[in-house]
Amino acid sequence: MDFIVNYLSFFVIQAEGPDNAAKMFKHYQTLDREEYAESELKAFLDGEFQRIAKRKAERHASTENAPTKIGRFIAEPGYELDSNPNYNLFQRLRTSDSKEQYHGFADELVRLYMDAAAVRGGALILVSATPNKVTDEPLLFVLKCDFEPKIARIADERQLISHVEMAISARNMKSIQYPLMPEEGMIEPWELKIHQASHARYFEDFLRFVSYEKAMPELMSEQMLTMVHEYMEEKWQGQGGEERQQEEQQYEVWAASEKRGLQEQWTHEQVVTAAEKLVEQQPNLSVSFKLDSVSIKGPLTDFGQAIHFATYNGRYIALIEGDAFQFDRSMSPVELLQPPDLLEVLELVGRKQIPDNAPESAAPAAAGKPPLDEIPY
Repeated sequence: MDFIVNYLSFFVIQAEGPDNAAKMFKHYQTLDREEYAESELKAFLDGEFQRIAKRKAERHASTENAPTKIGRFIAEPGYELDSNPNYNLFQRLRTSDSKEQYHGFADELVRLYMDAAAVRGGALILVSATPNKVTDEPLLFVLKCDFEPKIARIADERQLISHVEMAISARNMKSIQYPLMPEEGMIEPWELKIHQASHARYFEDFLRFVSYEKAMPELMSEQMLTMVHEYMEEKWQGQGGEERQQEEQQYEVWAASEKRGLQEQWTHEQVVTAAEKLVEQQPNLSVSFKLDSVSIKGPLTDFGQAIHFATYNGRYIALIEGDAFQFDRSMSPVELLQPPDLLEVLELVGRKQIPDNAPESAAPAAAGKPPLDEIPY
Protein backbone atom coordinates (compact mmCIF):
# COMPACT_ATOMS: atom_id res chain seq x y z
CA MET A 1 0.00 0.00 0.00
CA ASP A 2 1.73 3.17 -1.21
CA PHE A 3 0.88 6.63 0.14
CA ILE A 4 1.11 10.02 -1.52
CA VAL A 5 1.70 12.74 1.08
CA ASN A 6 -0.47 15.79 0.42
CA TYR A 7 0.62 17.98 3.35
CA LEU A 8 2.85 17.58 6.38
CA SER A 9 3.33 19.88 9.38
CA PHE A 10 6.29 19.32 11.71
CA PHE A 11 6.21 20.61 15.30
CA VAL A 12 8.64 20.21 18.19
CA ILE A 13 7.34 20.03 21.75
CA GLN A 14 9.57 20.90 24.67
CA ALA A 15 8.52 19.96 28.19
CA GLU A 16 10.61 20.82 31.22
CA GLY A 17 10.40 20.98 34.98
CA PRO A 18 8.69 18.66 37.47
CA ASP A 19 6.16 16.40 35.71
CA ASN A 20 6.89 18.25 32.44
CA ALA A 21 4.78 21.15 33.71
CA ALA A 22 6.48 23.79 31.54
CA LYS A 23 5.39 22.96 27.98
CA MET A 24 5.86 24.86 24.76
CA PHE A 25 5.87 24.01 21.06
CA LYS A 26 7.43 25.40 17.90
CA HIS A 27 6.33 24.98 14.29
CA TYR A 28 9.32 24.02 12.16
CA GLN A 29 7.88 23.52 8.69
CA THR A 30 4.79 22.67 6.66
CA LEU A 31 5.41 20.83 3.38
CA ASP A 32 3.27 20.20 0.33
CA ARG A 33 3.52 17.17 -1.95
CA GLU A 34 6.55 18.34 -3.96
CA GLU A 35 8.46 19.62 -0.94
CA TYR A 36 7.90 16.38 0.97
CA ALA A 37 9.15 14.30 -1.97
CA GLU A 38 12.49 16.15 -1.81
CA SER A 39 12.82 16.23 1.99
CA GLU A 40 14.75 13.94 4.32
CA LEU A 41 11.47 13.13 6.07
CA LYS A 42 10.40 11.00 3.11
CA ALA A 43 12.94 8.28 3.87
CA PHE A 44 12.13 8.54 7.58
CA LEU A 45 8.33 8.26 7.29
CA ASP A 46 7.34 6.50 4.06
CA GLY A 47 7.39 3.03 5.57
CA GLU A 48 5.57 4.15 8.70
CA PHE A 49 2.29 5.00 6.95
CA GLN A 50 1.88 1.48 5.64
CA ARG A 51 2.91 -0.01 8.99
CA ILE A 52 0.34 2.08 10.87
CA ALA A 53 -2.45 1.41 8.38
CA LYS A 54 -1.89 -2.36 8.51
CA ARG A 55 -1.52 -2.56 12.29
CA LYS A 56 -4.33 -4.72 13.67
CA ALA A 57 -6.63 -3.48 16.40
CA GLU A 58 -9.37 -5.43 18.14
CA ARG A 59 -12.66 -3.68 18.77
CA HIS A 60 -12.66 -5.35 22.19
CA ALA A 61 -8.98 -5.50 23.15
CA SER A 62 -7.67 -8.58 24.91
CA THR A 63 -6.37 -6.44 27.80
CA GLU A 64 -7.33 -3.07 29.24
CA ASN A 65 -3.81 -1.77 28.51
CA ALA A 66 -3.70 -2.80 24.85
CA PRO A 67 -1.47 -0.33 22.96
CA THR A 68 -3.67 -0.25 19.84
CA LYS A 69 -7.34 0.66 20.10
CA ILE A 70 -10.27 1.59 17.91
CA GLY A 71 -12.04 4.80 18.94
CA ARG A 72 -15.44 6.06 17.87
CA PHE A 73 -16.55 9.69 17.72
CA ILE A 74 -19.25 10.50 20.26
CA ALA A 75 -22.51 12.03 19.04
CA GLU A 76 -25.69 12.62 21.02
CA PRO A 77 -28.77 10.69 19.82
CA GLY A 78 -30.32 12.48 16.87
CA TYR A 79 -27.13 14.38 16.02
CA GLU A 80 -24.80 13.73 13.11
CA LEU A 81 -21.07 13.14 13.03
CA ASP A 82 -20.31 16.80 12.41
CA SER A 83 -21.56 17.64 15.89
CA ASN A 84 -18.31 16.17 17.27
CA PRO A 85 -15.48 18.75 17.65
CA ASN A 86 -12.68 16.15 17.37
CA TYR A 87 -14.14 14.91 14.10
CA ASN A 88 -14.53 18.44 12.74
CA LEU A 89 -10.88 19.28 13.38
CA PHE A 90 -9.65 16.05 11.80
CA GLN A 91 -11.94 16.58 8.84
CA ARG A 92 -10.69 20.12 8.29
CA LEU A 93 -7.13 18.82 8.13
CA ARG A 94 -8.09 16.05 5.69
CA THR A 95 -9.88 18.44 3.33
CA SER A 96 -7.38 21.34 3.41
CA ASP A 97 -6.62 22.61 -0.10
CA SER A 98 -3.55 24.76 0.58
CA LYS A 99 -0.36 24.56 2.62
CA GLU A 100 -1.26 27.67 4.59
CA GLN A 101 -4.71 26.35 5.46
CA TYR A 102 -3.26 23.01 6.54
CA HIS A 103 -0.71 24.73 8.78
CA GLY A 104 -3.48 26.76 10.45
CA PHE A 105 -5.57 23.70 11.29
CA ALA A 106 -2.49 21.76 12.37
CA ASP A 107 -1.57 24.55 14.77
CA GLU A 108 -5.08 24.35 16.24
CA LEU A 109 -4.70 20.59 16.82
CA VAL A 110 -1.29 20.94 18.46
CA ARG A 111 -2.63 23.58 20.89
CA LEU A 112 -5.37 21.17 21.96
CA TYR A 113 -2.85 18.36 22.24
CA MET A 114 -0.65 20.43 24.55
CA ASP A 115 -3.44 20.43 27.16
CA ALA A 116 -3.10 16.66 27.65
CA ALA A 117 -1.73 15.92 31.10
CA ALA A 118 1.12 13.53 30.25
CA VAL A 119 2.62 15.24 27.20
CA ARG A 120 6.40 14.86 26.94
CA GLY A 121 8.96 16.46 24.66
CA GLY A 122 9.42 15.24 21.11
CA ALA A 123 8.30 15.77 17.56
CA LEU A 124 4.60 15.92 16.62
CA ILE A 125 4.06 15.37 12.89
CA LEU A 126 0.65 15.82 11.22
CA VAL A 127 0.34 14.22 7.81
CA SER A 128 -2.42 14.09 5.20
CA ALA A 129 -1.64 11.14 2.91
CA THR A 130 -3.64 9.24 0.28
CA PRO A 131 -3.27 5.50 -0.39
CA ASN A 132 -3.93 6.20 -4.05
CA LYS A 133 -4.00 2.56 -5.22
CA VAL A 134 -6.88 1.60 -2.93
CA THR A 135 -8.86 4.84 -2.41
CA ASP A 136 -8.92 8.53 -3.29
CA GLU A 137 -9.80 9.41 0.32
CA PRO A 138 -6.91 11.02 2.23
CA LEU A 139 -6.01 9.65 5.66
CA LEU A 140 -4.82 11.81 8.53
CA PHE A 141 -1.85 10.60 10.58
CA VAL A 142 -0.83 12.22 13.87
CA LEU A 143 2.64 10.94 14.76
CA LYS A 144 4.46 11.48 18.05
CA CYS A 145 8.19 10.68 18.20
CA ASP A 146 9.98 11.05 21.53
CA PHE A 147 13.44 12.55 21.80
CA GLU A 148 16.33 10.11 21.94
CA PRO A 149 18.77 11.45 24.57
CA LYS A 150 22.55 11.10 24.57
CA ILE A 151 22.93 10.14 20.92
CA ALA A 152 26.39 10.63 19.44
CA ARG A 153 27.50 10.42 15.83
CA ILE A 154 30.85 10.58 14.04
CA ALA A 155 31.22 14.04 12.51
CA ASP A 156 34.55 14.68 10.74
CA GLU A 157 38.29 14.42 11.29
CA ARG A 158 38.46 17.71 13.22
CA GLN A 159 35.46 17.10 15.47
CA LEU A 160 35.42 13.36 15.79
CA ILE A 161 32.19 13.08 17.75
CA SER A 162 29.24 15.48 17.83
CA HIS A 163 26.21 15.16 20.07
CA VAL A 164 22.70 15.36 18.69
CA GLU A 165 20.61 17.22 21.24
CA MET A 166 17.17 16.59 19.75
CA ALA A 167 17.31 13.35 17.76
CA ILE A 168 14.01 11.56 17.12
CA SER A 169 13.36 7.94 16.24
CA ALA A 170 10.49 5.99 14.75
CA ARG A 171 11.02 3.40 17.48
CA ASN A 172 8.00 3.34 19.81
CA MET A 173 6.26 5.95 17.66
CA LYS A 174 2.77 6.84 18.87
CA SER A 175 0.15 7.40 16.20
CA ILE A 176 -3.44 8.30 15.39
CA GLN A 177 -4.94 7.25 12.07
CA TYR A 178 -8.20 8.73 10.85
CA PRO A 179 -10.40 7.41 9.40
CA LEU A 180 -10.15 3.72 10.27
CA MET A 181 -9.55 1.49 7.26
CA PRO A 182 -10.65 -2.02 8.38
CA GLU A 183 -9.81 -3.38 4.92
CA GLU A 184 -7.94 -1.85 2.01
CA GLY A 185 -10.19 0.70 0.35
CA MET A 186 -12.87 0.51 3.08
CA ILE A 187 -13.28 3.76 5.03
CA GLU A 188 -15.12 4.05 8.36
CA PRO A 189 -15.74 7.79 8.99
CA TRP A 190 -17.03 7.29 12.55
CA GLU A 191 -13.87 5.54 13.77
CA LEU A 192 -10.14 6.07 14.18
CA LYS A 193 -7.20 4.00 15.38
CA ILE A 194 -4.72 5.02 18.06
CA HIS A 195 -1.42 3.39 18.98
CA GLN A 196 0.43 4.45 22.10
CA ALA A 197 2.92 1.85 23.32
CA SER A 198 3.45 3.38 26.76
CA HIS A 199 1.65 3.80 30.05
CA ALA A 200 0.88 7.44 29.23
CA ARG A 201 -2.56 7.66 27.65
CA TYR A 202 -2.29 11.20 26.37
CA PHE A 203 -3.96 10.44 23.03
CA GLU A 204 -7.06 9.36 24.93
CA ASP A 205 -6.76 12.43 27.14
CA PHE A 206 -6.38 14.65 24.08
CA LEU A 207 -9.35 13.12 22.18
CA ARG A 208 -12.01 13.96 24.73
CA PHE A 209 -14.94 13.31 22.39
CA VAL A 210 -13.89 9.81 21.34
CA SER A 211 -15.06 6.65 23.11
CA TYR A 212 -13.47 3.19 23.15
CA GLU A 213 -15.10 -0.19 23.44
CA LYS A 214 -14.55 -2.02 26.70
CA ALA A 215 -11.68 -4.49 26.86
CA MET A 216 -12.61 -8.15 26.71
CA PRO A 217 -11.94 -8.90 30.42
CA GLU A 218 -14.15 -6.00 31.53
CA LEU A 219 -16.87 -6.89 29.03
CA MET A 220 -16.83 -10.53 30.09
CA SER A 221 -16.97 -9.56 33.78
CA GLU A 222 -20.02 -7.35 33.21
CA GLN A 223 -21.82 -10.09 31.30
CA MET A 224 -20.98 -12.61 34.03
CA LEU A 225 -22.40 -10.32 36.72
CA THR A 226 -25.57 -9.96 34.68
CA MET A 227 -25.87 -13.76 34.52
CA VAL A 228 -25.28 -14.05 38.27
CA HIS A 229 -28.02 -11.48 38.90
CA GLU A 230 -30.43 -13.42 36.66
CA TYR A 231 -29.50 -16.66 38.43
CA MET A 232 -30.19 -15.11 41.84
CA GLU A 233 -33.57 -13.74 40.72
CA GLU A 234 -34.59 -17.12 39.34
CA LYS A 235 -33.34 -19.00 42.41
CA TRP A 236 -34.94 -16.84 45.10
CA GLN A 237 -38.03 -15.53 43.26
CA GLY A 238 -38.11 -12.38 45.36
CA GLN A 239 -37.68 -14.34 48.62
CA GLY A 240 -34.69 -15.39 50.69
CA GLY A 241 -34.14 -12.78 53.38
CA GLU A 242 -30.87 -13.08 55.29
CA GLU A 243 -29.78 -16.26 53.50
CA ARG A 244 -30.10 -14.54 50.13
CA GLN A 245 -28.16 -11.52 51.38
CA GLN A 246 -25.31 -13.78 52.48
CA GLU A 247 -25.16 -15.41 49.07
CA GLU A 248 -25.23 -12.04 47.32
CA GLN A 249 -22.36 -10.83 49.52
CA GLN A 250 -20.42 -13.96 48.64
CA TYR A 251 -20.80 -13.19 44.92
CA GLU A 252 -19.82 -9.54 45.51
CA VAL A 253 -16.60 -10.59 47.25
CA TRP A 254 -15.87 -13.04 44.44
CA ALA A 255 -16.45 -10.41 41.74
CA ALA A 256 -14.23 -7.83 43.46
CA SER A 257 -11.27 -10.17 44.06
CA GLU A 258 -8.20 -9.99 41.84
CA LYS A 259 -7.31 -13.66 42.40
CA ARG A 260 -10.30 -15.93 42.66
CA GLY A 261 -10.68 -19.58 43.56
CA LEU A 262 -13.25 -22.11 42.41
CA GLN A 263 -16.61 -21.16 43.99
CA GLU A 264 -18.39 -24.52 43.66
CA GLN A 265 -21.82 -22.88 43.27
CA TRP A 266 -23.11 -23.88 39.83
CA THR A 267 -23.57 -27.28 38.22
CA HIS A 268 -21.56 -28.31 35.19
CA GLU A 269 -24.64 -27.83 32.99
CA GLN A 270 -25.24 -24.29 34.29
CA VAL A 271 -21.61 -23.34 33.60
CA VAL A 272 -21.69 -24.77 30.07
CA THR A 273 -24.95 -22.93 29.31
CA ALA A 274 -23.52 -19.63 30.59
CA ALA A 275 -20.33 -20.15 28.56
CA GLU A 276 -22.37 -20.78 25.40
CA LYS A 277 -24.26 -17.50 25.90
CA LEU A 278 -21.01 -15.57 26.24
CA VAL A 279 -19.46 -17.21 23.20
CA GLU A 280 -22.54 -16.37 21.11
CA GLN A 281 -21.75 -12.68 21.68
CA GLN A 282 -17.93 -12.93 21.61
CA PRO A 283 -16.71 -16.07 19.79
CA ASN A 284 -13.03 -15.50 20.66
CA LEU A 285 -13.38 -15.59 24.44
CA SER A 286 -10.81 -17.62 26.33
CA VAL A 287 -10.64 -19.22 29.76
CA SER A 288 -7.41 -19.16 31.76
CA PHE A 289 -6.69 -20.53 35.21
CA LYS A 290 -3.97 -21.92 37.45
CA LEU A 291 -4.18 -25.20 39.30
CA ASP A 292 -1.50 -24.77 41.94
CA SER A 293 1.58 -23.84 39.87
CA VAL A 294 0.31 -25.05 36.48
CA SER A 295 -1.19 -22.43 34.13
CA ILE A 296 -3.76 -23.33 31.48
CA LYS A 297 -5.35 -21.18 28.78
CA GLY A 298 -7.71 -22.18 26.01
CA PRO A 299 -10.86 -21.17 24.13
CA LEU A 300 -13.95 -20.90 26.32
CA THR A 301 -15.73 -23.07 23.74
CA ASP A 302 -13.47 -25.96 24.84
CA PHE A 303 -14.86 -26.01 28.37
CA GLY A 304 -17.01 -29.09 28.71
CA GLN A 305 -15.66 -30.38 25.38
CA ALA A 306 -11.88 -30.63 25.71
CA ILE A 307 -11.35 -29.00 29.14
CA HIS A 308 -12.97 -30.60 32.17
CA PHE A 309 -12.88 -29.92 35.93
CA ALA A 310 -13.33 -32.71 38.47
CA THR A 311 -12.56 -33.71 42.05
CA TYR A 312 -10.99 -37.00 43.09
CA ASN A 313 -9.92 -38.12 46.55
CA GLY A 314 -10.31 -34.59 47.87
CA ARG A 315 -8.18 -32.99 45.16
CA TYR A 316 -8.99 -30.89 42.11
CA ILE A 317 -8.29 -32.29 38.66
CA ALA A 318 -8.20 -30.40 35.37
CA LEU A 319 -8.55 -32.81 32.48
CA ILE A 320 -7.51 -31.69 29.00
CA GLU A 321 -8.15 -33.97 26.05
CA GLY A 322 -6.89 -33.70 22.51
CA ASP A 323 -5.43 -35.52 19.53
CA ALA A 324 -1.77 -34.53 19.77
CA PHE A 325 0.74 -32.84 22.08
CA GLN A 326 3.08 -30.12 20.88
CA PHE A 327 6.17 -28.98 22.77
CA ASP A 328 8.09 -25.75 22.29
CA ARG A 329 11.55 -24.46 23.15
CA SER A 330 14.05 -26.75 24.89
CA MET A 331 13.53 -30.50 24.97
CA SER A 332 12.49 -32.34 28.13
CA PRO A 333 12.13 -36.00 29.14
CA VAL A 334 8.34 -35.53 29.23
CA GLU A 335 8.31 -35.55 25.43
CA LEU A 336 9.45 -39.22 25.45
CA LEU A 337 6.61 -40.44 27.66
CA GLN A 338 4.39 -43.33 26.66
CA PRO A 339 1.16 -42.15 28.41
CA PRO A 340 -0.46 -44.58 30.85
CA ASP A 341 -4.18 -45.24 30.91
CA LEU A 342 -6.28 -42.58 32.66
CA LEU A 343 -7.46 -45.04 35.33
CA GLU A 344 -3.84 -45.72 36.27
CA VAL A 345 -3.29 -42.00 36.79
CA LEU A 346 -6.45 -41.74 38.92
CA GLU A 347 -5.20 -44.65 41.03
CA LEU A 348 -1.94 -42.74 41.56
CA VAL A 349 -3.86 -39.61 42.58
CA GLY A 350 -6.02 -41.67 44.92
CA ARG A 351 -2.97 -42.87 46.85
CA LYS A 352 -1.84 -39.29 47.60
CA GLN A 353 -2.25 -37.96 51.13
CA ILE A 354 -3.61 -34.42 51.59
CA PRO A 355 -1.15 -32.48 53.81
CA ASP A 356 -2.51 -31.25 57.12
CA ASN A 357 -1.41 -27.70 56.24
CA ALA A 358 -3.03 -27.74 52.79
CA PRO A 359 -5.05 -24.58 52.01
CA GLU A 360 -8.80 -24.84 52.23
CA SER A 361 -9.13 -24.46 48.44
CA ALA A 362 -7.12 -27.68 48.00
CA ALA A 363 -9.85 -29.74 49.69
CA PRO A 364 -13.07 -29.52 47.65
CA ALA A 365 -16.31 -29.62 49.59
CA ALA A 366 -17.91 -33.05 49.48
CA ALA A 367 -20.63 -32.74 52.09
CA GLY A 368 -23.49 -35.09 51.43
CA LYS A 369 -21.62 -36.90 48.64
CA PRO A 370 -19.93 -40.32 48.70
CA PRO A 371 -16.13 -40.29 48.26
CA LEU A 372 -15.46 -40.10 44.56
CA ASP A 373 -12.95 -42.94 44.69
CA GLU A 374 -15.80 -45.23 45.82
CA ILE A 375 -17.91 -44.49 42.73
CA PRO A 376 -17.60 -47.36 40.21
CA TYR A 377 -16.28 -46.47 36.75
